[in-house]
Amino acid sequence: MNRSGAPLPASVVAVREELARQRDLLRSAHDQGLPGVQLGNRLAGVFDRAIEQLIGEARQRGTLDPSIPIALVAHGGYGRRDVAPYSDVDLMVLHGERNADRIQPFARYLSQSIYDTGLKLGFSVRTAGQAVAESLRDVRVATSLVESRLAWGDETLYRTYLDQLHRRLRRRAGILIDQVERARRDERRQYGDTVYLLEPNVKRSRGTLRDIQLVRWIGGIRFGQTDLQRLVRAGSISHDDFVALQGAWEFLLHLRNELHFRADQSQDVLTREEQLRIAEQRGFQGTAAERPVEAFMRTYYEQTVAVRDASRHCLEGARSRSRVGRVLEPALSHRVGEFYRVGPAHIRATRKGLARVTEDLEEVLRLMDLANAYNKQIGFETWRAIRRAMQRRGPGELSPSVAERFLSFLGQPARLAPLLRRLHELRVLEILVPPMRHARCLVQFNEYHKYTVDEHCILAVQRATEFFSRNDALGHAYRSLKRRHLLHLALLLHDLGKGFPGDHSEIGGHLAAETAQRLNLSSRESAMLRALVEKHLLMSDLALRHDINDEATWLQLAMEVGSPYMLQMLYVLTCADLAAVGPGVLNDWKLTLITNLYERTREHLTGELGDRPGKTLAEQRRHAVRDAIGKREDAEWWRRHAEELPVRFLLADEPQRIVEALERLHDLPRAEARAWGEYRPQERTTVYTVVAHESIVEGVFHRLTGALTSRGLDILSAEIHTLADGLVLDRFHVEDGDFEGAPPATRIDDISRALVDALERPTSEPPVFRRLWQPRAARNQSQFQDQPTRVRFDNATSDRFTIITLFAYDRTGLLYDATHCLFQLGLSVHVAKIGTHLDQVTDVFYVVDRNGRKIEAETTMDEIRQALIAAIGG
Repeated sequence: MNRSGAPLPASVVAVREELARQRDLLRSAHDQGLPGVQLGNRLAGVFDRAIEQLIGEARQRGTLDPSIPIALVAHGGYGRRDVAPYSDVDLMVLHGERNADRIQPFARYLSQSIYDTGLKLGFSVRTAGQAVAESLRDVRVATSLVESRLAWGDETLYRTYLDQLHRRLRRRAGILIDQVERARRDERRQYGDTVYLLEPNVKRSRGTLRDIQLVRWIGGIRFGQTDLQRLVRAGSISHDDFVALQGAWEFLLHLRNELHFRADQSQDVLTREEQLRIAEQRGFQGTAAERPVEAFMRTYYEQTVAVRDASRHCLEGARSRSRVGRVLEPALSHRVGEFYRVGPAHIRATRKGLARVTEDLEEVLRLMDLANAYNKQIGFETWRAIRRAMQRRGPGELSPSVAERFLSFLGQPARLAPLLRRLHELRVLEILVPPMRHARCLVQFNEYHKYTVDEHCILAVQRATEFFSRNDALGHAYRSLKRRHLLHLALLLHDLGKGFPGDHSEIGGHLAAETAQRLNLSSRESAMLRALVEKHLLMSDLALRHDINDEATWLQLAMEVGSPYMLQMLYVLTCADLAAVGPGVLNDWKLTLITNLYERTREHLTGELGDRPGKTLAEQRRHAVRDAIGKREDAEWWRRHAEELPVRFLLADEPQRIVEALERLHDLPRAEARAWGEYRPQERTTVYTVVAHESIVEGVFHRLTGALTSRGLDILSAEIHTLADGLVLDRFHVEDGDFEGAPPATRIDDISRALVDALERPTSEPPVFRRLWQPRAARNQSQFQDQPTRVRFDNATSDRFTIITLFAYDRTGLLYDATHCLFQLGLSVHVAKIGTHLDQVTDVFYVVDRNGRKIEAETTMDEIRQALIAAIGG
């Protein structure tokens, strides 16, 4: 039936069935290796024949007057014949000025019929003048119409339209090309402005099919040509870029076809599960250090990097060829010495400068300094000449002057990250720091990172330089560093040990030592650089997986770093590393934990709180709590509770909040529980506190986690405090995904009642977890989980507790299942840290057995490990 509910005409049904049959035939051909370009061309022919059949039906029905000259113009992807299996069909009915009313019945019939066949239709009815005028008003129309072809109809009418379109577009080429670039930039912001995305969109992310189309659009606007080979002859692109674009075009088209056929619908996102499947399907081979899926994605990134560079060259070349630009450049530019000329937008090498900059590495760095000082991009011809020269050059030894200039360059935050990226694109950075060559386009599929290793390392430098403007402890720590070049170099190196067999931090330490020697660092700076790289995970591990209120935690960090200055550099490096993992990874909660650990460790290293800062600070807090209590009735109760407050509880909160919690505990009946919540804007979390007597119910912790997670809350950390008189106080820091900022009071009250019910009215039934609309990758995670669930035990960090760390893929109810399992095993949880990174979790539990002792026996650990793995799956 059609949209009105009427049965479809037999002719439309026949076309619809033929389209399905042809799509099945093309699917088989694709599976047998049909190139993507050929498939798109064949599919465009299938669409052409289907439309011709519908036009024939329109003639028979009398809706098409044969005396009216019309032309059906295919444009966009359909026009250039690279349609994917479920692409849109963009079609324009072109008619003469006097025939608008007479062709309406035909246009209505044709558009309805095409829609009824199941094709996605983009449809318009225009005169040549209207089409050209619309393309000058809307650059999206211009980029679609610039790839027009005659699908059916009057060729004279079509040629008149096309000549008029090309003539008018060429006149406004400069303005239109700027508009095309802005539109493409906006699209990249939405779909991915870097080629190094974990799950890229193969049509719209940077370096993908859209950037190949960008090259064609620029050629169509400036030269009236969109064919890549003709654009080489026109001088719009180089032969090298043509070869790169042709190879990437076929690679990406075939990949997009695979995604469409697999999904049986339009699907352009290369998801992680699809990466695994396609890597296996295409026979990619892994190594000891690189898995097949990582090899496949490295190939993908190499292709998209080539497209990114070629499209940028085309864009910059189009600007440089503008008539106005050629006339005005001599007047608007000036020379810098005999080697360079600085213009309104670019800095370019002169003829003598090109000879120098392609031979002398120090001259390349001088050019970078000038580009930085003038805040200009490097001109396309200069860029291309340097890149070609550097690709032929091996690492070799660095002269002292080159090393010195590079280190000076690293010490300047302004525009450092963009220039590092430029050096990396030019293949210069891998000559200065050879391990960057191995890291190029290297994806770590089983890690939390959103970007490839090389992009992550450069992005980490960028995030650090952005700390300069922060008005907090992190900003102060970065601004006050004296050796920023060392920090930036450590960030550039910190993950370059990935992709080799073995621990990447340890391998990175060796690479750091080699780089330090190459750059002529002093023995002291060399040791600092190596230590920063080797220990780059230490601070985040301690802050996010351990109890920072435990004195042993910051004592361990103090012992590892050894000095306040190394601690300060490691603090900034840790935050920059997390911030570069992906958007929002360094959230306020994590930053607060890391900063608290930094400040406590720094106090210890500087001696501000004596030899035992934990005990000193705890006593200060206990004294402040006594002052806040003042004189009250039942003085003995208050004195006893103040004296027996656990150190972790004292250090975890402000004195006034501690007293408020004690007020809620006072006179608490043995059979009752109390719970309350408070939103903390500095951390952007809600803290829920639950108090009860130990005798009220067994398995307090897992019941409370079930109550919270079943209502859609993400638990970030939890603490269990045993107070005087058998009272227990549990505290949970959570994020409430239902609300952007502070949850309303009604929400907090509802959660608090649920916590009380979990204790006062326990049930043996497991909680019912909410069905959440999750990202597709999370919903389909069972299809690509390839890392086993892991359980690790640590008896060295804490004197009182065994620390159990659980690594697993996230799912709804996982925390409840894990804590319920621990309860059934007779383990008591005292501290919990919950960490989620994309689709994986790292949950840490401080536990003791029924007798309050650590877990020492290997057999018991094995039993716990197997039970946890069985409980959560995997």
